[in-house]
Amino acid sequence: MRFLSYIKLLTGKENPRMCFLPTANADNESSINLWYEHCHHHGVQPFVQRMFISSYTQKESFEEVLLSMDAIVVGGGNTLNMLAIWKAHGLDAILRKAWEQGIILCGGSAGSLCWFEQGTTDSRPKEVTKIECLGFLKGSHCPHYDSEKTRRPLYHSYILQKELAPGYACDDFAGIVFHDNEVNNVVSLNETSNAYYVSLDENGITEKRLEKEVLK
Repeated sequence: MRFLSYIKLLTGKENPRMCFLPTANADNESSINLWYEHCHHHGVQPFVQRMFISSYTQKESFEEVLLSMDAIVVGGGNTLNMLAIWKAHGLDAILRKAWEQGIILCGGSAGSLCWFEQGTTDSRPKEVTKIECLGFLKGSHCPHYDSEKTRRPLYHSYILQKELAPGYACDDFAGIVFHDNEVNNVVSLNETSNAYYVSLDENGITEKRLEKEVLK
């Protein structure tokens, strides 16, 4: 998992503490087991913060767990349900504290979308729709830009109609690193996957492909 190696590099630590948040897929045990397997092979201290818990199964607070990490990795799944659960437990405020303390926040799909102000989601029945997110990163976001045929045209139409702010789109095997709300780097697992800045000018939609680093 080259993304995990890259996240480890960003922490600057030999054996960083990383916590997986699998809320979006309802704390799926298969994804949790895979997380532990990946971390074992990459020299990472693995933690998992389940949200489907009870007072009998967890004695540390969410804040104690999450603010002790070097990085927090959010898994994919239903973004709408994930955000609702987080807000019910106050995790949105805890993650804001983690952000302000310089803890690395990252993830793919729902774990990418959640950090922005708004974006596109398949969390509801029938069609891809808009969603309001945590707002740590300014603007909007569209994951799965190359793999789901409705994503790109729908994202363009929302920005064109000014229903979404301009923002960033990612193909499935690409990611963007932000420092202080500015793009610091774009990484990809191959030559064909990219990230883009999508905005609006007097001629309509403008799509700028961002310069990238292919992870080896």
